Amino acid sequence: MESILTINNLTKKFGYLTAVKDLSFTINKGNVYGILGPNGSGKSTTLGIVLNVVNKTQGDFHWFDGNISTHNALKKVGAIIERPNFYPYMTATQNLRLVCKIKGVDYSKIEEKLEVVGLLERKDSKFRTYSLGMKQRLAIASALLNDPEILILDEPTNGLDPQGIHQIREIIKQIAAKGTTILLASHLLDEVEKVCSHVVVLRKGVKLYSGRVDEMISSHGFFELKTNKQNELITLLENNTSFKNIKVEDDLITAFLNTPMESEDFNKHLFEKGIILTHLVQRKESLEEQFLQLTDNN
Repeated sequence: MESILTINNLTKKFGYLTAVKDLSFTINKGNVYGILGPNGSGKSTTLGIVLNVVNKTQGDFHWFDGNISTHNALKKVGAIIERPNFYPYMTATQNLRLVCKIKGVDYSKIEEKLEVVGLLERKDSKFRTYSLGMKQRLAIASALLNDPEILILDEPTNGLDPQGIHQIREIIKQIAAKGTTILLASHLLDEVEKVCSHVVVLRKGVKLYSGRVDEMISSHGFFELKTNKQNELITLLENNTSFKNIKVEDDLITAFLNTPMESEDFNKHLFEKGIILTHLVQRKESLEEQFLQLTDNN
């Protein structure tokens, strides 16, 4: 597949603090990538480095095939990494005309991009009259003016009401459906699960997972178990390679599977070992449970 961005062993230190540590991943054309992690996990720093606004400490990255300078590559990138910053007393059209001048883009693109973000009817309204969600949508229109090959968004739905969040997510899906690659940073699992095809999970600057969202979710699930012989069951689970992780809360044992297993077969196996279950439920893991497991274990 055609590579848009390749990051190799990237590290960024701010004094004693390591914000990003030995980070590597590749973004291929035509996918929607989410960098997922809690606040302070290094998401914004990573975006800042590849957009040339933060200097790296170690490692490297290259855009496209690597034979193009970062300065020239960024002409093919659209990005919103801070709050939308337009002139409040000017209309949407007037603000976008300024952006067109800066980017060397024809004015004919303005109405086309306003339509993409659902603001064509408000093109002659002053920016100060816009809601927070509309301001964010205008910022996306601005980032799309040069028909970028990749659109980079840092926490695109931060601070928005549910309707505004829904609108931004639908716009991202529509842009992606037309073939634009998207990279978004988010601390919202729900956002990544609904919008992204691929995810990179960060915690304290360290990559915990990188791959397809559906593969991350398609684990083998887990059993919720209760028995009067709790200690015996825990020992048995810990010595069974079919299980990767065991959690105990009061009398409930949660056992995460490494391999597929039917509850009926498992129950029979325990019965033969003299352990009778008083509770047995088999479940699939959500992205949230996967994410919590990753961040709990590191």
